[in-house]
Amino acid sequence: MVDVLKKIGTFFLDTIETIVVALAIFVVIYLFLVQPHQVKGNSMVPNFIDGEYILTDKISYRLNPPQHGDVVVFKAPKDHEVDYIKRIIGTPGDVVRVSDGKIYLNNEPLNESFLPSDYVTNPGIFARSDEDLIVPPNEYFVLGDNRSHSSDSREWGFVKKEEIIGKAWLRYWPLSELGFVQKVDF
Repeated sequence: MVDVLKKIGTFFLDTIETIVVALAIFVVIYLFLVQPHQVKGNSMVPNFIDGEYILTDKISYRLNPPQHGDVVVFKAPKDHEVDYIKRIIGTPGDVVRVSDGKIYLNNEPLNESFLPSDYVTNPGIFARSDEDLIVPPNEYFVLGDNRSHSSDSREWGFVKKEEIIGKAWLRYWPLSELGFVQKVDF
């Protein structure tokens, strides 16, 4: 009887130890390496759909700065409890302008082959029509892919680097869309 109780006690201790180690590994991964996020809303249609799940790479931007075309997850400017997903258009030192339904980057119209040709980019409260905006150091100009249904830098301004959680890395749900998030060049 004593041997049986010892075996049961050992089993429970081993189980608890395994759970604690697994939780510690999960916490390290979640805090420092990758974090799951759900796409909420239609601001990134057609490239990301409401309800999709992505993994956000949290380590890349500790090694290299965000680049043009990266899809990033960051703290919403007006509510830091909410995370937004948008595409980086302007990096520090760039000149961004909204004009005639298009985005201009450093005085050249942006080639947005990742969007339908009929998408129009309207100005906003912050990025007014035909006004040059110079992206400050350690800040970024971001836009949703669905320009007519996106609250983005046109409305509330630049995103500070420290507010960026990470880069969208892997779409894992729905399974039919499973794959790495491709960087676009423009």
